[in-house]
Amino acid sequence: MSHILALDQGTSSSKALVFSLTGKVLSSAQHEFDMIFPADGWVEQDPEVIWRTTLLAAREALAAAELSAQDVDAIGITNQRETTLVWDRATGECLHNAIVWQDRRTAEFCEQMHSDGMRQTVERTTGLLIDPYFSATKLAWLLDNVDGLRRKAEQGGLCFGTVDTYLIWRLTNGAVHATDATNASRTLLYDIEAHAWSEELLEYFKIPAGVLPEVRDSAADYGHADPQWLGAAVPITGVAGDQQAALVGQACFHPGMTKSTYGTGCFAMINTGDSLVRSHQRLLSTVAYQLQGRATYALEGSIFSAGIAVKWLRDELSLVVSAEQTEEAARRVNGDSGGVYLVPAFTGLGAPHWAAHARALICGMTLATNRDHLITATLQSVAFQTQDLIDAMAGDAAGVAQLRVDGGMVANDWLCQFLADVLRMPVERPDITETTALGAAMLAALGAQRIPDLREAARLWTSERVFEPVMQASYRNELVDGWRQAVERALR
Repeated sequence: MSHILALDQGTSSSKALVFSLTGKVLSSAQHEFDMIFPADGWVEQDPEVIWRTTLLAAREALAAAELSAQDVDAIGITNQRETTLVWDRATGECLHNAIVWQDRRTAEFCEQMHSDGMRQTVERTTGLLIDPYFSATKLAWLLDNVDGLRRKAEQGGLCFGTVDTYLIWRLTNGAVHATDATNASRTLLYDIEAHAWSEELLEYFKIPAGVLPEVRDSAADYGHADPQWLGAAVPITGVAGDQQAALVGQACFHPGMTKSTYGTGCFAMINTGDSLVRSHQRLLSTVAYQLQGRATYALEGSIFSAGIAVKWLRDELSLVVSAEQTEEAARRVNGDSGGVYLVPAFTGLGAPHWAAHARALICGMTLATNRDHLITATLQSVAFQTQDLIDAMAGDAAGVAQLRVDGGMVANDWLCQFLADVLRMPVERPDITETTALGAAMLAALGAQRIPDLREAARLWTSERVFEPVMQASYRNELVDGWRQAVERALR
């Protein structure tokens, strides 16, 4: 039997899963880690923690499956996107903490970009919007603010990468400095039509081209993990950013098919095929995956706070001990938040608002408000934000008829039903909710030629349950109207 090792390096944890070529999860391991908050709106991670937790999870997953590295055909990597790292090309030492995608320290830089008239250039070239979310402003900040970094970059001694690139570098002991097209498309430096780094944007950001990784297909040769890490040399043959990997893992291979992933953030993505759809609703045009040099595109809406809001309830407010308790809380109040709305703009609002300076807001509380109401409002905010994204997709003539959901939060049956009710459409949950890792495994299997094509990959996906909308339209509309009023307050 063939086996694929999927490394899923996320914002809050590093996971590893071992898959069979029938799509069965044979084992998994996961290690959570904390983020670093040096200032208001700043979010960082320790690169060594990213590396150590990923390697430890990989070793534990293999051990749990009672396999050795010799039993693994290939490694697939999927990762938190936009998070920015820089390291010394000669030593591999990271020269600053990783700046996480949620970080907002470059908000003023982004305002200057608007003043410089860069909006049209950025949107035309990258399919993205000007926002601190993406990698380019973070990299420019590092070059301008870390002593000696720009000089090292200009002398060819610096490497930049998103998390996938960093893991590939570490696994191959510096033999490969590469990324895939999906991750490149999230940097604000990549021309998604020309399939190349944009010289115009590199010049604007004053970023030397020599720091950038080579861009490859999502299923391709990324070298071999050195035997010292897992016990044998294992080829790395699949790479994709986490949301694109989830689209692959949900088998959304045809235009119009849509998935939404609920992890730290929430990300809805609709496959638009080989057509690069330009959004008029402030969504992102991005590379869904690239195979044999041919890109498939997608529209994406990105929400910054979903699961992280539940983590906040647990870690900062101590309202729950585990995420599973949120479903119990919502059922205790029959899904009624008591008129309370939480707008979880802890690090700003993403699509379709793109308000970097917005901050979280709770409104509608009375003396009768209790912990269950606040917990329920937190869960509801995830569905309301998803509705905003689905509405925006419809405005771009990319209507959604059914939504496939995944990520840790969708284990919550109450949340899935509330999503179906708010969206007024069927919500389908797969057997394997870790579809991000499954997508990485599918791509690795393609790259290693263990499966022939996407049609075969689609057979690995199966449905576990479909949630149909049942809520009365009048009540649903009342809830959504209240949400929109709360968002208006947060945007003031």
